[in-house]
Amino acid sequence: MTTLSRLRVDLLLLVVAASWGSTYLATKQLVTPSSVLALLAARMLLAAVIMGGTVAVARRRSRSGGRPARREVRVGVILGVLLAAVFACETFGVAHTSATNAGLIISLTVVFTPILESIVTGCRLPGSFFVAALVAVAGVALLAGVGAFQTPSVGDVLILAAAVIRAVHVVTMHGLTEGDPGRAPLDSGVLTTVQLGTCAVLFCVASSVSGQSVPSYVAGFGVAQWLLFGYLVVVCTVFAFFVQMWAVRRTSPARVSLLLGTEPLWATAIGVGIAQEGLDLAGWCGVLLVLAGTFWGRRIEQRHREGHDGGFSARSERPDAVEPSRLS
Repeated sequence: MTTLSRLRVDLLLLVVAASWGSTYLATKQLVTPSSVLALLAARMLLAAVIMGGTVAVARRRSRSGGRPARREVRVGVILGVLLAAVFACETFGVAHTSATNAGLIISLTVVFTPILESIVTGCRLPGSFFVAALVAVAGVALLAGVGAFQTPSVGDVLILAAAVIRAVHVVTMHGLTEGDPGRAPLDSGVLTTVQLGTCAVLFCVASSVSGQSVPSYVAGFGVAQWLLFGYLVVVCTVFAFFVQMWAVRRTSPARVSLLLGTEPLWATAIGVGIAQEGLDLAGWCGVLLVLAGTFWGRRIEQRHREGHDGGFSARSERPDAVEPSRLS
């Protein structure tokens, strides 16, 4: 990849991280412990419809219509189940703990992903990468309250589970969508649609037997709630997960998670800028540590990948892994 191509991938992943960082504030305004499943069902259902319609129009315009390949459906369902687990753990966690704790704990995905990647592939990243990741996590700890953990709650444990499953999702996505010379490339849009559709089915079924129903939940929305809900669907779901699917075949899982690991930093910036939350000296030191750790780790991972052509990270540069939908 050229430097400009890498920069484009990195910038789009940072936009995704910023949108996800904003979901903590948005979700807090929309969810209660009894309405988690209803929110997720409505969000995933609308996102799947929007994404599916967009992909259908794009495929028709490019004359590549027809039913999705069985492999696209199979891979999309597997990834969709993992994605649903991430959403469920994360949203239930946010409903049962503070946004600060959630942002701190979810950032551990940055550490879990390269560890899992090295276990799966046997191609270990340099030890300095893990040092950089820990620097970033230490920065998040400062942002969350001078590195002090509260007594773990049910919500904290659920967010920790979400961080582990998110790492599994990223590594699995890379492994299942890796290019095969004997097969046609997979379509990123179809895979994203199948993932969202799988989540929608699972959450619609779950919300019908537990918690508040979808109709009664959305019936209580005002204008502000509908705007927040639309933002969660269009920007934080459809756009974000399509970009993640598109980007993961152009870089390594560790790099994706490192950039998406800036999510707590964006959450803090949004909290200070929009919610008018205060940030002390320790918090600003945390900002600098997150930026330094992320940049350092990104450089280490890039140099390692360029110097190991036969490794897992180098293979992730192959352009035939997943074919992106033609959405323009």
